Parts: sequence; structure tokens; C-alpha cells
Amino acid sequence: MSTVAAYAASSAKAPLERTTIERRPVGASDVRIDIRFAGICHSDIHQAREGWGEAIFPMVPGHEIAGIVAEVGSGVTRYAVGDRVGVGCFVDSCRECEYCERGLEQYCVQGMTGTYNALDRSGEPTYGGYSTAIVVDENYVVRIPDSLPLDAAAPLLCAGITVYSPLRHWNAGPGSRVAVLGMGGLGHMAVKIAHAMGAEVTVLSQSLRKKDDGLRLGADRYRATSDPATFQELKGSFDLLLSTVSAPLDFDAYLELLKTDGALVNVGAPEDPVSLNLFSLMLGRRSLAGSAIGGIAETQEMLDFCAEHGLGAEIEVIRAEEINQAYERILASDVRYRFVIDTATI
Repeated sequence: MSTVAAYAASSAKAPLERTTIERRPVGASDVRIDIRFAGICHSDIHQAREGWGEAIFPMVPGHEIAGIVAEVGSGVTRYAVGDRVGVGCFVDSCRECEYCERGLEQYCVQGMTGTYNALDRSGEPTYGGYSTAIVVDENYVVRIPDSLPLDAAAPLLCAGITVYSPLRHWNAGPGSRVAVLGMGGLGHMAVKIAHAMGAEVTVLSQSLRKKDDGLRLGADRYRATSDPATFQELKGSFDLLLSTVSAPLDFDAYLELLKTDGALVNVGAPEDPVSLNLFSLMLGRRSLAGSAIGGIAETQEMLDFCAEHGLGAEIEVIRAEEINQAYERILASDVRYRFVIDTATI
């Protein structure tokens, strides 16, 4: 075991504070990573504050991890000391079910093991990236291409793959019309990636406050959802509508924006239930779907795609002591577009 510095929440009501945690010894198939940067995802707030249900405390959040390999186990073949690597939302899965065998570990029948707020195979709680080091099985580590800065790459391990996977699955590309709902940590990466895939991209945001950013990042159009004319003028316009917001939506109104056979795919995770009139689906043969991150192979594919197209997250790097302030700013939509912790300050 080794002791490393971290920031943890002791309970759902508590602020995150500096502490120390224990990391397991490096096993034969393990990689020890010196964490350089950790992105702050909105889901970190949901879990640290028990917005999604009962959680495990103390909790060290963070599943957007970028760092350098510091040690490898005797059986490791994929990585060497000094490699630039990342860890995303999970660090294990059953490895035997049909989904794990297909590279869809995020849909593991037995449930993937979260990078934090989960129990590992030994029954010990997992701790995430708001720390200085982590030990992970090599099969759940990805390589960060040299052309991607580590700080801008960290959010790709959740925000990037969360939007890349549905864009790829629902065939975003030349000739398709994609709408991105929400221009935040997920949404800004969806705009970048959909544009790089060749799709025509429209941002749907509550206001036009971020219009200049949206157009700069690759959007062809930017419309305000607070304007009723948006829903009238864009009715039946889109093949794919990707919702990145964490608030309940009027799904009936947004489904009307889809073409026949279009899909509204939700990657945001509201804490409260939503309602739906099934006629909105039936009358246009439309689909309402969800998507959860991506498997390890697809995450590597996403990183390579982003490197090829020069895509990183738009970030604000912060010191560790600013984490609690960053949480409040995220809830106030006061970040453009992802906070990243410089873990050297932990």
C-alpha cells in the first residue's frame, strides 16, 4: 500500500478537504499513474452530494484523469514508465459478459466498477482522480496521444467519450443534421466533435449568451430555446438531437424538432423524473434513447480522433483548494467550459 494526497468529501453535506488515501500495491497487470490533471465533471457534484442516491464516503471524486505512468506490473505489456495515459469513468468490469467481450464494458451485465464511489473486487472503495496517484489494471487505461496537452485531454476521458459514442453510433457525419442541446462541458465537446465528423451542427441553448463561442467551435447555427420561434422554425429539422443538460426537459417539444426516424439521445443525467407523451414518438417514428460513456477501445478511438483533428476541451485550470468554489460555479453555469485541477497543488 502507498499513501497519497487527495481531496475528499466526508459526507454529502461536507465540503471537499485535503486528506490522504491508500492506494493498493502494483499488481502484475497494474499500472501506477502519477496524476497530473483531473477534470471536474457535473457528475462529480451529483455523486458527492448524493443527488443520484446513497453514496460511499469518504469520497474522492474524479474520473477525467490524465497523467504519466510511474510504475508497471511484471505482466504489463501495453504501457511503460513515462507513457502519457488516461483513466475514465470505470476501472474494471466482469470481462466475461457479452458486452465486455464486445468492447462495451460500460454496459457490463454485472455493472462496471466506477473509478470512484464504487467497490472493487476486494470489496474496498474506489477513489478517483482528485489525488496525486492511482493504480489501475492496464486493460482499463488508455494512451493519450503526444499532440494532446494533458490538461486539455483530461476532460475527454468523460465529456469527450460521452458525446463521441452517441455521435458515432447514430452516424453523425456528412449529410446529417445534428442539434446539440446545452453548451457546457459536454455540449462544447459535442459541437467540436460533430463538426469534425462532418455534420451540420446547431446549438440549442437557453440564451444566445455563448453564441460566439458556439460558432467558433464549429456550430453552423445557434438558437435560443427561450424563444418560442425556435421550436416553430426548426420543427422536423434534425436527424439527431443530443441532449447534454442535467435538468428535466419538455421532451415532447424537443421530439418535435426531429425528422421522421430521428433520435433524441440523452447523455445528461437529471436527478428528477421526466414525463413524456408517447404520441410524440409514435407520430414521427422517432426514438428517445440514452447513451453512457464508451468502452475502452472506443475511448482510445475518440482520443486518436481528437488528436487527428486537434480537439481538446476548453478549460480553466484551477488549484486544488478552489474545488469547492468550482462546484458552485458549475452549478451557476459559470465556466467555459471545463474546470481541470492541477493535481500538483493537492
